[in-house]
Amino acid sequence: MTGVARMLAEIAHIGADPRGGYARPGYGDADRELREWFVGHARARGLDVHRDRNGIVWAWWHPPGSGGPAVVTGSHLDSVPGGGAYDGPLGVASALAAVDVMRARGDTPARPIAVGVFPEEEGSRFGLACLGSRLVSGAVSPERALALTDREGDTFADALRRDGLDPRHVGRDDEMLDAIGCFVELHVEQGRGLIDLGQPVAIGASILGHGRWRVTVDGQGNHAGTTLMGDRRDPMVAAARAVLEIRDIARGIPDARATVGRIEPVPGGTNVIASRVSFWIDARHPDDVVTAALIASVRDAVARVAAAEGCTATLQEESLSPTVDFDRGLRDRMRAALPDAPELGTGAGHDAGVLAERIPTAMLFVRNPTGISHSPEELVEDSDADKGAVALADALVAVAGDRTDASV
Repeated sequence: MTGVARMLAEIAHIGADPRGGYARPGYGDADRELREWFVGHARARGLDVHRDRNGIVWAWWHPPGSGGPAVVTGSHLDSVPGGGAYDGPLGVASALAAVDVMRARGDTPARPIAVGVFPEEEGSRFGLACLGSRLVSGAVSPERALALTDREGDTFADALRRDGLDPRHVGRDDEMLDAIGCFVELHVEQGRGLIDLGQPVAIGASILGHGRWRVTVDGQGNHAGTTLMGDRRDPMVAAARAVLEIRDIARGIPDARATVGRIEPVPGGTNVIASRVSFWIDARHPDDVVTAALIASVRDAVARVAAAEGCTATLQEESLSPTVDFDRGLRDRMRAALPDAPELGTGAGHDAGVLAERIPTAMLFVRNPTGISHSPEELVEDSDADKGAVALADALVAVAGDRTDASV
């Protein structure tokens, strides 16, 4: 047994949300406790641990005689509100377990192995997904990142200072990127692909292009009891109509997905007509041109329904990640090591997708028997978690090369 389930059981109480699932926003109390858990496990294995200037925690294994850029694995520990137990932590625990597997088998990787824990991957606190990997790779400017705010009005710069990091030092880190030869991320599958195929593990093929947009609808705040229905300029009604329009637009485009999962009225009183309503759109499609056309249609529809209610609306892009095809060379090596594993694309974003702009990346997915993710119903069977960790160990050795192999 690899001990993945045992490690996850150790953190099952951290950040438990009374509404169900987990609430583990980046740079919060739960996130810090989870980070301490990881550091403890890494040090117990004799790994060299440090936290870089962008908040990423690294644990390094330098097998005797190894050299060159490292093969990195790992994932994240933060969650969406009400998230499941496996999205992120499975990849971290499996990475630690994979090191155990390699050592127990006497594997001799020719390159250093590192485990990375990337902060604020979900973007649930500051609104920008994969914030740690975006910063280290230069995919987001420090100026933009530091100005991001959470719902309490705290900036990302404030959060960094409270967490012991210097905001002046965040940003693209070429020295760190040069030390990384490639990144292989293991993640719970967030769909039904492996259920339908009857397999416990898959090799990632691609990530759908996706982005987040904020819509702000401005109307006229007023009294709920004294304002006649015909006299209202209610942004909540306009927002409700817009949500339905967005659904219908996405339904009309094959393979498109569009979701409104967050809405915030101002001031938010039960007996108050809102003066402003903001909501966020998550849109995805394998063709980036189609994603752009979808958003253009959404922009027009939102403006139209807002005007019909006497309101105005604006749409602002918050993040956009193009479709990613994972590195073919890494996939070929992993397929040779895992000949029974199918290849699967995913509609979910990951740090591996962001880092693909700078370094070769790959992914492994572990079967989720419910097919549900970002929900307490997310699940991985203990036996599949063990198979995933062994598959990750096999993949890391295949990618790193083994010093006992004369071809290395």
